[in-house]
Amino acid sequence: MINALNDTVKLNNGLSIPGFGLGVWKVKDGEEVIHSVRSALKAGYKMIDTAAIYRNEAGVGEALRQSGLSRDDVFVTTKVWNADQGYDSTLAAFETSMKKLGIETVDLYLIHWPTAGKYKETWKAMEKLYRDGRARAIGVCNFHEHHLEDLLQDAEIIPAVNQIELHPLLSQVPLRNYCYKKGIAVEAYSPLGSGGLIDHPTLKAIGEKYGKTAAQVMLRWDVQNDIITIPRSTKEAHIISNAEIFDFELSPEDIDKIDELNEDKRFGADPDNFDF
Repeated sequence: MINALNDTVKLNNGLSIPGFGLGVWKVKDGEEVIHSVRSALKAGYKMIDTAAIYRNEAGVGEALRQSGLSRDDVFVTTKVWNADQGYDSTLAAFETSMKKLGIETVDLYLIHWPTAGKYKETWKAMEKLYRDGRARAIGVCNFHEHHLEDLLQDAEIIPAVNQIELHPLLSQVPLRNYCYKKGIAVEAYSPLGSGGLIDHPTLKAIGEKYGKTAAQVMLRWDVQNDIITIPRSTKEAHIISNAEIFDFELSPEDIDKIDELNEDKRFGADPDNFDF
């Protein structure tokens, strides 16, 4: 279990990834993302998750430089976008991301979506980046079990991570179990249901027992399930509050109550039916 903000999870290649970090989806480049990242790093976060399509890699890089932390102190994740998938285009997209971030290597590089007919060639490029030491770990996002099965038929390297939409209304238990059997770590994005669950009555009631918010309950549920999680916020108070989940423990009964909320409900696109 992830017991502290600086606790890590060991990936299948031996690399340690922080169990808790900051996501910057829909955070504007420039001052907004710089403020978010600097606030997170100041609060003790050790992982920042961005992507080419977020169009804020430059701001993330600037915040890293302003923080005064060494490169080794912060785990950086970015992703190749769908339009750039394919072997040569992935390699080119990676270089563009590195220039924007102002770094030579990335800790984790992910395929953002399972773009039909392209993700296998993309994965070959990812494997090259890993072997060349440019990406310390490689993985995928939004891959269902059948996408992973297809990828693994030809892959020489098993993905280290599958980053998926995951929250109490979309607990993804079958996919989580499949990934764990394959040695693939599970990372949750939209862990608060894109903000749609912070007023959920069951989660609020559970939070009241512990003197915590519904958001803190959801994030605690993640870490108690060994799910790496990357909540997004632009407000320093929320960034700090999101990390204040290591001073209490949900009871088995409350974990069960949260598990029972699953409706297989998505706030984002279905990986089997997306058009971008």
